[in-house]
Amino acid sequence: MANTPKIRFKGFADAWKWRKLSDLCVSLEYGLNAAAKEFDGKNKYIRITDIDDTSREFSLADLSSPDICLEGMSKYLLLNGDIVFARTGASVGKTYIYKEKDGVVYFAGFLIRAKINQDNDAEFVFQSTLSANYEKYIRITSQRSGQPGVNAQEYGGYPLLVPRKEEQQKIGYFLRGLDHLINLHQRKCDEAKELKKYMLQKMFPQNGKKIPKIRFAGFTDDWEQHKLGEAGQTYTGLSGKTKEDFGHGQARFVTYMNVFSNPVSDPEMTEPIEIDPRQNEVQVGDVFFTTSSETPEEVGMSSVLLEKQGTTYLNSFCFGFRPTEQFDSYFLAYMLRSEPIREQIILLAQGISRYNISKNKVMEITVSVPSLNEQRYVGKYFRNLDYLITLHQRKFDELKEVKKFMLQNMFPQKG
Repeated sequence: MANTPKIRFKGFADAWKWRKLSDLCVSLEYGLNAAAKEFDGKNKYIRITDIDDTSREFSLADLSSPDICLEGMSKYLLLNGDIVFARTGASVGKTYIYKEKDGVVYFAGFLIRAKINQDNDAEFVFQSTLSANYEKYIRITSQRSGQPGVNAQEYGGYPLLVPRKEEQQKIGYFLRGLDHLINLHQRKCDEAKELKKYMLQKMFPQNGKKIPKIRFAGFTDDWEQHKLGEAGQTYTGLSGKTKEDFGHGQARFVTYMNVFSNPVSDPEMTEPIEIDPRQNEVQVGDVFFTTSSETPEEVGMSSVLLEKQGTTYLNSFCFGFRPTEQFDSYFLAYMLRSEPIREQIILLAQGISRYNISKNKVMEITVSVPSLNEQRYVGKYFRNLDYLITLHQRKFDELKEVKKFMLQNMFPQKG
């Protein structure tokens, strides 16, 4: 049937009808023309930048209040179900639907509020603004000689296919539930990342100390300090290669981004290359370090190899370190990314537009190492924390794909 979605709830068979946004609204109104000031503890001010680009939630990271006397300004207060639209700039078209949990919120002048009438469901209308039809309308309508923009009248002309209210409510409720799960896993992922960052500061000794601030029960001995170079030897990455040598062959090489991104090397992030006996072949247990980056804070990132398949080399923008002392590999991976070690490595960065480090200098940094048994406890803790982060990130990505699919199939596509 024409004008119906590919996926819909049982019990609904009627064709959807074309409506303009203005037909679904009591009003479309511009926001409060006032500057922002420091948050007063009660009255929140939502601006375009306060709407999270991904979740479309009201971001609480940088709360502010309207810098104006609010007496008589209640008409700018958002109420349950109000939808605001960004009307200018790079974020034109971005939307947010007010929820009571967000508290007392006034909306700013570069936003337009739509009050949905009682014959329609506000959540359904909001979800429609995340669809491909809406994106296309905004892309065409916002074109200006200057910066892009859409005014209230143009928003009112946004055409959308609409079912009767009962079906709208079903769709809105379902998609809102998906959003809740997406935001939940994103929040859990962010919380786990913050915990990891905190523990990388506290579970390794700082400033010449011999014990960390946080450690597992049953361990009381001082950690031993020595130069990294005393515990192993270095080797170089690929050399003497041209671009024609890459992209084919029976061997593999570990990429720069693999080392940069992963405390433990990802066996999937390798590229093909021909076997060359003149090159240094990597071994399980080796540590890789990046030698250059665009900022000092990102130079000398490390990664430990725990798995490889066949003949494997290291890319030319990294160097390898092969321990001669016994380490727990997971402990080594996270110790080298801990705050005390990163602070030492950052100080070694040299350059102006691009920063480099010397492998000899890296070998001079001081590392603190506990007993092998304590290393295993620390390594396992961070390994499990990374697993948790990956789990939530994967679930977040999967749910985002489900949401994208549902938006494509629960709203009829305009030709």
